[in-house]
Amino acid sequence: VDGRASLVVGTHTHQPTADHQILNGGTAYLSDAGMCGDYDSSLGMDKEEPLNRFLSKVPKGRFEAASGPATLCGIGVDISDRTGLAEKIAPFRRGPRLEETAPSFWS
Repeated sequence: VDGRASLVVGTHTHQPTADHQILNGGTAYLSDAGMCGDYDSSLGMDKEEPLNRFLSKVPKGRFEAASGPATLCGIGVDISDRTGLAEKIAPFRRGPRLEETAPSFWS
């Protein structure tokens, strides 16, 4: 899709990658934007029940959302009005668990 899409971004491992780039055809790319939520959790859930299920193989309760401070991860992209393709790309992170950053072209 390089040159036909403005942005291709994935998320699966829940840990932001540092491979943001603009591909040769003008498509902005990032492998993993990272998780949005409480990083002191199990994929956003309170750690107790997922850990219990992993260790005992028996569910004892329901998954409950983690209630700690959230981290927001994403990507900023500046897209050309003329071509619809990316001109700039930079990571965005806010919250207490990861180093905070924002695209310089947002200011």
